[in-house]
Amino acid sequence: MSDSNGTTAADTDTTDTGTTAVETLQQGLVGQLMAVIGAPDDKDVARAADDIVQQLDARLRAAGSAAA
Repeated sequence: MSDSNGTTAADTDTTDTGTTAVETLQQGLVGQLMAVIGAPDDKDVARAADDIVQQLDARLRAAGSAAA
């Protein structure tokens, strides 16, 4: 079951600061996208952003499967 933010029971593993793994990945993605904007031709920055997108995608797919 998900709440109004789309958070499922699989997302509730919180860190010491109270954020979930998905929230942490989302925040990291924002930072990486800002880095891509700042350095659009830097392949290392693009790879780092892609890594976070892949991790977030996997986590959200797993959460969606668990909710189904």
